[in-house]
Amino acid sequence: MPGCRQDTSPAGQCNVGARYPFPSWNRFMIEEPPLLIIRENHARPSARQLQALAGTPTGFLADAMKGRGALPAGIRHVSPGILPARMCGPALTCLCGPADVLAVFAGLGEVQPGDIMVASTGQWDGSAVIGDRVMGMLRNAGGQGFVTDGLVRDVAGINKVGLPVMCAGVSPNSPYANGPGEVGTDVQLGDMRISSGDVIVSDEDGAVVIAHDRLDDVITALETVRELEASLDAAVDNGLIMPDSTRELLSSSRVRRI
Repeated sequence: MPGCRQDTSPAGQCNVGARYPFPSWNRFMIEEPPLLIIRENHARPSARQLQALAGTPTGFLADAMKGRGALPAGIRHVSPGILPARMCGPALTCLCGPADVLAVFAGLGEVQPGDIMVASTGQWDGSAVIGDRVMGMLRNAGGQGFVTDGLVRDVAGINKVGLPVMCAGVSPNSPYANGPGEVGTDVQLGDMRISSGDVIVSDEDGAVVIAHDRLDDVITALETVRELEASLDAAVDNGLIMPDSTRELLSSSRVRRI
């Protein structure tokens, strides 16, 4: 767990807010903004939907979403081969300011069994977001794993906790826990917008995000994807050298050999 520091500067908390504007604060402009905003009662996937997605290769899911949906390639698994790579569960989002993890601490109290905590830091690389003790708390709360566009630390201890962790890197630097922060509101990881209740699925290739309102459409599309994948696997096993569509293109007037 990062050794969180208290900001003792006279304008400590306000400076963080000024450097890192929070979208949900717009309605608090006249009065002093809260340190934490917690959105409750967000939609959650059903057990049927999670069961239909569990164990599905992330490549299949991306194909079912027209080749999109993956988290940035820079968000990678910690300790591949030691910690599990596979997750499938609802996102619980936390929006953190730079070098501040109050939102993550507050989010631990909002975790429901099977949740995957997703912490957005704006790609902050000056200090870690979590360490082994926070991962232990997440495990105790029933969480399934942790994903962030920031950094983590205490890798040896995280390995002992045993939950999957995906992050942008590792740093021993510690954060503050002064706020501001948000729990349950929409966050951005790279070009992916994530809401609490969206489903995160990960494997050795990375992680994809499935918006809650698209779950049934993606599950239906997966039937076709699985059929096509099985057909192509069989063709490769039987000696296929290249896709038929490419072979047809090579024999057409659209290719010029020089």
